[in-house]
Amino acid sequence: MPSIVVIGTQWGDEGKGKIIDYLSQNADMVVRFNGGNNAGHTVVTKDNKFQFHLIPSGILNPNVIPVIGNGVVIDLEALINEIDDLQNRRINIKKLKISSNSHLVMPYHRILDEARENMLGKMRIGTTKRGIGPSYTDKASRSGIRVQDLLNMRIFKKKLEVALKEKNAILTKIYSLDPLDFDEIFEKFKYLSNRISNYISDTSKLINDALNKGKNVLLEGAQGTFLDIDHGTYPFVTSSSTISANACIGSGIGPKKIDKILGVTKAYTTRVGYGPFPTEIKGKIGDMLREKGSEYGATTGRPR
Repeated sequence: MPSIVVIGTQWGDEGKGKIIDYLSQNADMVVRFNGGNNAGHTVVTKDNKFQFHLIPSGILNPNVIPVIGNGVVIDLEALINEIDDLQNRRINIKKLKISSNSHLVMPYHRILDEARENMLGKMRIGTTKRGIGPSYTDKASRSGIRVQDLLNMRIFKKKLEVALKEKNAILTKIYSLDPLDFDEIFEKFKYLSNRISNYISDTSKLINDALNKGKNVLLEGAQGTFLDIDHGTYPFVTSSSTISANACIGSGIGPKKIDKILGVTKAYTTRVGYGPFPTEIKGKIGDMLREKGSEYGATTGRPR
């Protein structure tokens, strides 16, 4: 290899999960570097169908170290559900590593995401309402809560107090919604932190060490090029950079450590959600292609 970036060249849903699963047969490490559980990568094996939203698709290879990089925003409840599902299906997740620098998707992020979409009405972006955009907003405004904060609940508590004071003001005064309860959220995250604490790591060092030793590393992108926050069909885009350059930022490695970039393209283009799609086929032919190709979003189930 030894390091390959895999990205989607369209609006997502190109089949990246299948390609990652195939390439991971020769990989030592697979790294997710952007997005959150708004992504959905599907892998079909002989006996099972797996849908990955946060955990790298390469986890099905028992020799691979799966890494959730610093560029990913993490909904802990969604992550733990994914972990539990894999464990119930006898997939070993003990090697999983989560970047201590990753930002958390908090309960208020999901509520704000949905509230804003509802307020925008016909002008809405068409988000998955998973809180991804609001989480990246807090990250950029330097008010986000990171995974490493869970290792010291005193620090987490202080950050949550500050964040919730602001978010409750927005929820009640702008959106006329009920405020969130601090104690309920704090107790929930005490439990969640205990569930994932053993997986938290300095993943940037881990990835760089692997590359320096000549290990094969796959960098798994989410969504697609035309959904990039800077280069996509703005404003109908996702909240992170989906192009290959972000593989370095979202994993913590230098650009000279990238050997190859692989863009995945689907024979016919699909798009889910809102935004321009000039070549859209409607009517019976469009319906036929959708049914034949099972063109429904792995995350939301929305028709493509």
